[in-house]
Amino acid sequence: MKKIINNPEYIVRDMIDGMVAAFPNKLRKIEGTTVLVRKNAPVEGKVGLISGGGSGHEPAHGGYIGRGMLDAAVAGEVFTSPSPDQIFQAIKAVDSGKGVFMIIKNYTGDVINFEMASEMAEAEGISVRKVIVNDDVAVEDSTATTGRRGVAGTVFVHKLVGATAEKGCSLDEVKRIAELAVKNVRSMGIALTPCIMPVSGEPGFEIDENEMGVGIGIHGEPGIEHRKMVQADKIAEILVDKVLDEKIFTDDVAVMVNGMGATPEMELFILNNRVQELLLEKGLNVYRTFVGDYMTSMEMAGCSLTLLKLDEELKELLDYVSEAPAFKV
Repeated sequence: MKKIINNPEYIVRDMIDGMVAAFPNKLRKIEGTTVLVRKNAPVEGKVGLISGGGSGHEPAHGGYIGRGMLDAAVAGEVFTSPSPDQIFQAIKAVDSGKGVFMIIKNYTGDVINFEMASEMAEAEGISVRKVIVNDDVAVEDSTATTGRRGVAGTVFVHKLVGATAEKGCSLDEVKRIAELAVKNVRSMGIALTPCIMPVSGEPGFEIDENEMGVGIGIHGEPGIEHRKMVQADKIAEILVDKVLDEKIFTDDVAVMVNGMGATPEMELFILNNRVQELLLEKGLNVYRTFVGDYMTSMEMAGCSLTLLKLDEELKELLDYVSEAPAFKV
């Protein structure tokens, strides 16, 4: 195993300290925790917005802290849910009195621990609401979820909900937009190689040299199948067809071609070229496109495709200013 790390036991702590050192005017850490917070949080008159989960998906979620997006991100150990106590610290840190909203990826540990933290906050008089993101169309009831997994579409939810909160909307309005965003977003991914777990030094799953994992999860959870490796255009067709099978997309969409951590941008742009052609053939108008690493799986090679159904309201929120380091508009 070759990784640019120190002691694997302190990998998350070291990463968070490095992020604060990189963006000292935007981020701060709650001492004794793995919680990153917007420098000026809580923001007066604004609903606080938090997300998080296991580390290893960078820039999610700490890279999405900033004006127009999250107020805090809670980092668990690699691929491990953060504790309720850590999440509770984040809730308290961003509460301005207008309540706190939580964006949770649909993994059993995340859902349980965020909900426990919510109960702790409510007991102290903090109003908390949530949405659970379940955008992965590949499988139902995976090894880590009841229902569909939350994957890269979570970033679009951060963006839309973050803009809504930044505009000073109420907690109920933030929840309305969050639920609409989740209803309108779908994703599907493929993997070419596994990632290597830092503590064990072992791959998270096995895949043959000439194979790709179709529909695999961001932690390496099983997808639909392993099949023979094919060219980029065929991968685009597999992903587009599966996402459009949902039959929710009409007119305008936003597209995210997301790298899983070890895929060169060259390959993502090659894939995107065919994605755009296919969507045009299907009669869809691509309003905006995002290509790059938005939600990764350590050094896994592979990619995912996310489509977001847009109306005029969601277009405005997607275009709203963001000063988050990993998602600037």
